[in-house]
Amino acid sequence: MKEAREGRELIDASRPFTDESRWLSVWHTLSTFALLGACVAGAAIAPVWWQKLPFSILAGLTAVRGFILFHDVMHGAIFKKSKFWRGVYAFYGLLVLTPSRVWRQTHNYHHAHTAQMVGSHIGSYPTFTVAIYRALTPRQQLMYRVARHPLTILMAWLSVFLWGMCLSSFKRSPRKHWDSLIAVLLHVALIAAIGHFAGLSTLVFAYLVPLNIAFIAGAYLFYAQHNFEGMTIQPRTEWSYTRAALESSSFMQLNPLTEWFTGSIGYHHVHHLNAAIPFYRLEEAMKAIPELQSPGVTNLTPAQIARCFELKLWDPDAGRMVGYPEIASEPAGQPA
Repeated sequence: MKEAREGRELIDASRPFTDESRWLSVWHTLSTFALLGACVAGAAIAPVWWQKLPFSILAGLTAVRGFILFHDVMHGAIFKKSKFWRGVYAFYGLLVLTPSRVWRQTHNYHHAHTAQMVGSHIGSYPTFTVAIYRALTPRQQLMYRVARHPLTILMAWLSVFLWGMCLSSFKRSPRKHWDSLIAVLLHVALIAAIGHFAGLSTLVFAYLVPLNIAFIAGAYLFYAQHNFEGMTIQPRTEWSYTRAALESSSFMQLNPLTEWFTGSIGYHHVHHLNAAIPFYRLEEAMKAIPELQSPGVTNLTPAQIARCFELKLWDPDAGRMVGYPEIASEPAGQPA
């Protein structure tokens, strides 16, 4: 039996799938934004709220797909050398409160340090071991709980995007993250302009509801991609990039429609192995590379979503993620 590849050898095996089909990239871009525009228009012109709402939901889900395309552009997976399309997607990033400067900084860090305790909050949600959590002050424990609470994801508009991606980055480094301020100002200006010129109903159903759906969906995808039943986290001395990609990144099993709206980001372990693979070639890479065919699996069923939210801390002794109740009954100060 052929020995499983790892490290540089496995990454090299994925390189043939980084070749981009430019016409496919253009087609996916135009079709996605055409549908998004049509849904926004439908939400604006439909006469009553119950006719507007389906358009709002479709617009929000399509905005998620648009974000995945933006994500691929930032990785250089599509439109590698096109200043025009990179500019288009940079503008889209501003519209969805994801300025390209802070996104590249935090997301590239996340890729390079997946499943490491130190800096786990950069570009993702913090992940601590049981022992680290016990050593925190009550206030620090509260902040950790807040960061991983479902309400934080439900309020992703404010918590993850407006504050996390924009205001905090601008506060931290105004000169470096000036585009974060532009995103906030553009956001406020659009709300004011749509409300003034088109009315409250159009503002709510053509802008606020779709954005809120997109933000919640995006925030949960971030969460579930590295917080799922069966994931493993290696000790710092044993950590490797490829192991983290394959063992600490999920494969989210989705139906074809949901996979379309999420831009195939469910093949997240493949994406983490090589972020230069265009989203429309991730499935192809998984089918061709045996080492990618036994990932940790999750999905978007209510039971799986509830289970993901129960997993809060890494227990190195048990070799799995555990929840707060499992450690609450244990005597404080005992080794994890």
